[in-house]
Amino acid sequence: MLQGMVLLWLTTFPEARPPPCVQSSYNCKSATTLQLLLLYTAFCFLAIGAGGIRSSSLAFGADQLGTSNSLKHARIRESFFSWYYGIVAASVFLGMTFVVYIQDNVGWMVGFGVPVVLMILSSLSFFVASPSYVKSKPRASWITGLAQVVVGSIRNRRIKLSSQATDKVDYHTKGSMLLVPSEKLRFLNKACIIRNPQEDLTPDGKASNPWSLCTVDQVEDLKALIKVIPIWSAGMLKSVNVSQSSFLILQASTMNRHITSKFEVPAASFPSIVVLVITTWVVLYDRIIIPLVSKVKGKIVCLNLKQRMGIGILLSTISMAALAIAESFRRETAIKEGFPEDPHAQLHISAMWLLPYFVLSGLAEAFNAIGQNEFFYTELPKSMSSVASTLQGLGLSAASLVSSFIVSAVRDFTKGEAQESWVSSNINKGHYDYYYWLLTILSFVNFIYYLVCSLSYGPCREEKWFNR
Repeated sequence: MLQGMVLLWLTTFPEARPPPCVQSSYNCKSATTLQLLLLYTAFCFLAIGAGGIRSSSLAFGADQLGTSNSLKHARIRESFFSWYYGIVAASVFLGMTFVVYIQDNVGWMVGFGVPVVLMILSSLSFFVASPSYVKSKPRASWITGLAQVVVGSIRNRRIKLSSQATDKVDYHTKGSMLLVPSEKLRFLNKACIIRNPQEDLTPDGKASNPWSLCTVDQVEDLKALIKVIPIWSAGMLKSVNVSQSSFLILQASTMNRHITSKFEVPAASFPSIVVLVITTWVVLYDRIIIPLVSKVKGKIVCLNLKQRMGIGILLSTISMAALAIAESFRRETAIKEGFPEDPHAQLHISAMWLLPYFVLSGLAEAFNAIGQNEFFYTELPKSMSSVASTLQGLGLSAASLVSSFIVSAVRDFTKGEAQESWVSSNINKGHYDYYYWLLTILSFVNFIYYLVCSLSYGPCREEKWFNR
């Protein structure tokens, strides 16, 4: 990551980029092969570094807290996940405001130099503190282990399972707490049944062919991953609402964004309100609300993970309704003021109409996204902690694809020969309010879907301690 940032900073030097191009000139020089190679190499290092950090930093930090199963430890873990997400949100906010301001007003060389200095300090602090970190020993690839369960259950598909006691023996590693597999997804249990000890096991007790005989732990790991997928999908569908930022900037650009007579908030800065709300809520929730309620109750009080995720999905639904109402008033104002054909006209309506959406959306993220990260980390086995920390980000990526599909479908179904589509390029002639109401309905259906998934999932590990 640091190498990528340094290389990207080097592209700001005059020798590493093409000369400035005047739009009216026809003699603009393109970048040379070496200049493009430097830029693409920087992007490659950044992508590889970001992939490594984002997939492991959250799980690595949580590993430092220990593995104690207690209500007090659950509260500490909740606080860590909240502050981790809050600090990341604050960093994004500074990047979208402070660093961008430096790039625009001081120059790209200094603007890219600031992240380089921060990355150097970050790398130094990591290596200095490295001896004191708890470092889990690497194990075999979890992907290989899960694949072995699938292959093993298919190979042993002719084995008949019975709910009654039989003489079948399940293969498990020495010292494992899991001696028999659970009854859910019983087909996978066939992968860990020892049919013939002389053929299936080596003299030292290991599986002679791990693609035919798996451990009970491997089987339960795959079951845990399959079990969280429905709840993950509900969180992914919630993230579709987050993928509407381009439309929001388009709306805000036509509204009155003046805070004072001389200061106007840039339209592109409005999404940063969400980041600010997340950071503020983390501080209030962790340092004021929870300690105060716990003091009144006389015991540690926390919302469990499924409650927090559900509240986030519900708040996201309400936020889309607030956005639909705001767009309805904005469009009505545009038509009354005579600008149905001019999507760039400045209207006499305050951009503060969008504030309820941004606040509710920020709270939804604070509840759902943080809850998702902690839920996946606690419910999936330790060997899959890096997977757990990337599932929420994977949901955001999938949500972008789903959002694109919804927009395309709405455009095709609502556009006629003499009728603009709801998501027309002319925001005043389209009906973005109808589009937002559609997302509101889909979000509410997704909330019901989440409740069903939550009930069918059963109690999570954390709930057993909260109920004591």
